[in-house]
Amino acid sequence: STISANLTAALSDKGKKVLQIGCDPKHDSTRLLTEGSGQRTVLEYLRNTLADERKLEDVAERGYKGCICVEAGGPEPGIGCAGRGIISAFELLEELGIDDVEIDIVTYDVLGDVVCGGFAVPLRNNYADTVYIVTSGEFMSI
Repeated sequence: STISANLTAALSDKGKKVLQIGCDPKHDSTRLLTEGSGQRTVLEYLRNTLADERKLEDVAERGYKGCICVEAGGPEPGIGCAGRGIISAFELLEELGIDDVEIDIVTYDVLGDVVCGGFAVPLRNNYADTVYIVTSGEFMSI
């Protein structure tokens, strides 16, 4: 999360229109970009908002230098598949018109302890053209 948030901030500093999607059930990916505020997750929104009342701006917040911040969220620990949650979040973003928003770069903060194939969604469903994998055994290495 630290790496993706710093990357989003640096690209925003360069004038790029960046969308960061946090794909971790803890939904803490964009916190550094939104001055520490928690954000409603797409999955919470799906569960609690009627289909005809849904709007993109309810789940896509503006953050640092105008970047767009989205948190997919996830199921309660031990219940459900977080990967399936990411797929549902991406589908709702498309349905709400994220493709109509001018965006230069999308960063995905995908957690490292991949348990199921759902975390490969950015690749498998052509949501990403290029993927960089950053790994380290250290906490907050960069």
